[in-house]
Amino acid sequence: MEHIVFLDAGTLGSDTDLSGLERFGTVVCHHHTDPVDLDARIGEATILISNKVMLSGATLAAHPRVKLICVAATGTNNVDLDYCRKNQVAVTNVAGYSTDSVAQHTFALLFSLLENLDYYQQYTRDGDYTKSPFFTNLDHSFWELAGKTWGIIGLGAIGRRTAAIASAFGCQVQYYSTSGANHDRDYPRVDLDTLLSTSDVISIHSPLNARTRNLIGREQLEKMKPEGVLINVGRGGIANEEALRDALNRGEIRGYATDVLETEPMTPDCPLRQVTDASRLVITPHIAWASKEARARLTDELILNIGAFLEGGKRNRVD
Repeated sequence: MEHIVFLDAGTLGSDTDLSGLERFGTVVCHHHTDPVDLDARIGEATILISNKVMLSGATLAAHPRVKLICVAATGTNNVDLDYCRKNQVAVTNVAGYSTDSVAQHTFALLFSLLENLDYYQQYTRDGDYTKSPFFTNLDHSFWELAGKTWGIIGLGAIGRRTAAIASAFGCQVQYYSTSGANHDRDYPRVDLDTLLSTSDVISIHSPLNARTRNLIGREQLEKMKPEGVLINVGRGGIANEEALRDALNRGEIRGYATDVLETEPMTPDCPLRQVTDASRLVITPHIAWASKEARARLTDELILNIGAFLEGGKRNRVD
């Protein structure tokens, strides 16, 4: 029987059922693990599950009983893969579980920003609507999606799902391939400058790598339409936060909505905290992936990965 330790089970929420792991042996779930507690919590574990806890080669070398690391996410930058390859420690990840959730949140971010929902909710909550001589309030105007151009940076699974929804709203969709290798017959591929200058909405769905870090900076923001909206559900480091702060404060674009930040959790000195017009900015705390259904799929995938490994298979192996 295996000894399974989930180092940061709190990242999946209290409403996620992890009981399926118990078929493999004993299971210990920690809500959160600080670095100072890591060695003690790994203990005699044979299987580790981690969403974001860093697992360095030095840490793993002190725990030779660990034979499998299950990353409860798609990205594996929190695991020393070189060490694992050299020392026969298997590593698996989970992909494709959050496509619908992230695509849905992309539009939640857009509508919250575009239609100033926070302002109007506050307007009714504070009682100002009860004092109005009019049946409506047009303090903040918004435009329709129908007939607009939606530009997608990174046309992977989530980008394609977003494109389909945008098309259903009547948008003309175009995309930029960050790798240069993506060719999609359903939507026109354009260069980045064209996408920036001709799109009314731009959504980022690409991974963070050497090609995409700071892909959207001061120069790129200046090429966007003045009423353009930028949405980031990829990674925070793709859009430069200082450049965004300055562009928003100068009113150079309509707004920025993001679920990801360069440093997470948000730091007190995050440049986006210095945006002076709150109506131009919407930030959510990295929740786009986390619908109840997506977290259930992720848990199911973890169980399947462990089962396959114990039966000699190589399901979702990244080592």
